[in-house]
Amino acid sequence: MNISLNNVGRRFNKEWIFKNISYEFKQGEKYAVLGPNGSGKSTFLSVLLSSLVPSEGTITYYNSKEVKVEDVYQYISFAAPYLDLVEEFTLQETIAFHFQFKPYANGLDAAAVLSLLGLEKSQDKALKHFSSGMKQRTKLVLACCTNTPILMLDEPTSNLDAQGIDWYLELIEKFAQGKMVLVGSNQEHEYAFCENRLKISDYK
Repeated sequence: MNISLNNVGRRFNKEWIFKNISYEFKQGEKYAVLGPNGSGKSTFLSVLLSSLVPSEGTITYYNSKEVKVEDVYQYISFAAPYLDLVEEFTLQETIAFHFQFKPYANGLDAAAVLSLLGLEKSQDKALKHFSSGMKQRTKLVLACCTNTPILMLDEPTSNLDAQGIDWYLELIEKFAQGKMVLVGSNQEHEYAFCENRLKISDYK
């Protein structure tokens, strides 16, 4: 799926977060959405996810034909540190719940996802007892191991240590091939694999 933006902008009250963005995101390409904290990266990704409506301009989603905005969620997997998980669910329940709504990537099942996480000993533990790093790894593996053409990640290595960062990069290498990937970030190690860069500060 491709995403086409025509003079897209978003504002809160009278303040423009970004405006006049005309851009084409293409299937299979990797994009870094760059800017310092508070610059509007997360807002921009939320607009692309269709969870926020643009204040001006139009966004078109299309394969061979246009995809309705209300159906866009079926094509996108998303992970962010501020994304909430169901704290009362165990890790096994979380995996089972997530994949009720979207299919596993080819060749994967619940056991394979759990193995990728490396948290087999915590499979029956409620997420409320997980550290922030364990929660972030869970969000990332759910997004990356879902069979959708688009993968969006906002500050993907938040709460991860050096080992966790290496694990994230391996996850991307294994599961991002052929997908459109968008990474909102201001840390180069998170998006070094992205060949395209879009700076939010250029659209103020």
